[in-house]
Amino acid sequence: MGSTREKIAVDAMGGDYAPAEIVAGAIRASEELDIEILLVGDPHQIEAVLQNHPTSRKLEIVPAEDVISMHEEPLTSLRRKPKASINVAMDLVKNKRASGVVSAGHSGAAMAAGLLRLGRLKGIARPAIGAVFPTLIANKSVIVLDVGANVDCRPKYLEQFALMGKVYSQYALGVEDPKVGLLNIGEESCKGNDVALQTYQLLEENPHIPFIGNAEGRDVLSGQFDVIVCDGFVGNILLKFAEAIGDVLLQTMREELPYGLRGQLGTALLKPNLRRIKQRIDHAEHGGGLLLGVDGICIISHGSSQAPSIFNAIRLAKEAIDHQVLERIQTSYAQSQGQSVASVQSSTES
Repeated sequence: MGSTREKIAVDAMGGDYAPAEIVAGAIRASEELDIEILLVGDPHQIEAVLQNHPTSRKLEIVPAEDVISMHEEPLTSLRRKPKASINVAMDLVKNKRASGVVSAGHSGAAMAAGLLRLGRLKGIARPAIGAVFPTLIANKSVIVLDVGANVDCRPKYLEQFALMGKVYSQYALGVEDPKVGLLNIGEESCKGNDVALQTYQLLEENPHIPFIGNAEGRDVLSGQFDVIVCDGFVGNILLKFAEAIGDVLLQTMREELPYGLRGQLGTALLKPNLRRIKQRIDHAEHGGGLLLGVDGICIISHGSSQAPSIFNAIRLAKEAIDHQVLERIQTSYAQSQGQSVASVQSSTES
């Protein structure tokens, strides 16, 4: 009798520290999250890493002949290397051998492979990468999308991002009544460029989106909003700036807190508190971004991801699967169009 645990395909060759850190994070996930892992990549390199990590669970290796490196052009490389690890991993989801994909490799290639191999979720015009940020309120997160999939966006795309973000916040993050905001240069409805003005109107008029107004940059981490939408150009800058701020804060604490005898004593006493601070602000604790809008669960991790980040990326994938995020997005979109899910699928396919 086959296993009933969910299977997640992990691109073992993607990332600055592949395959060693990728495999280490995958091993931990297989042991702690009650899932099965399919390691995709060069079997010889993966086996060599596995020998250094004795585990009671056997991880399946799915061979892949090629890797798409960070400097390669995504679309050309995906077509030139059909057996690249990211293509093989996406095919596992397409063929129902896995329920999700995690990759810390070339983010552009991962997005393109998701679109080419899995296709768009029915009714969704453009996929978006959603990144979960900590806020000033303990145990409360905000999802920001898009953070890199679409440099230029039409108002309709942003409206769909808001709908997808609301579903993810409600079901995966457990927010009963998510509050949606539009990233802008001011709180007033008259602020912003033409895209922002048109998007504001669409969000305000959509009864299926709990829109509460514009969010300025200082509001992103305030905890006032649960979902914030923006185009991928602004969102990617915001994401990387936030990561840098987190790194600065952590490094500053490491350097300054132990300074002097009092600092050394205080740091020893505050270790549990400092550990909790790190968990709240370290981007590695969040694992990566969920590619919402493609017909499969895809987590795009940082290229510099190490084992803890890969573990958290796999956890994100499992949570999205467990909470049926894709199915709920499809249902929510159908309701917003006044249609059944079947009619949306039929009209899109035609």
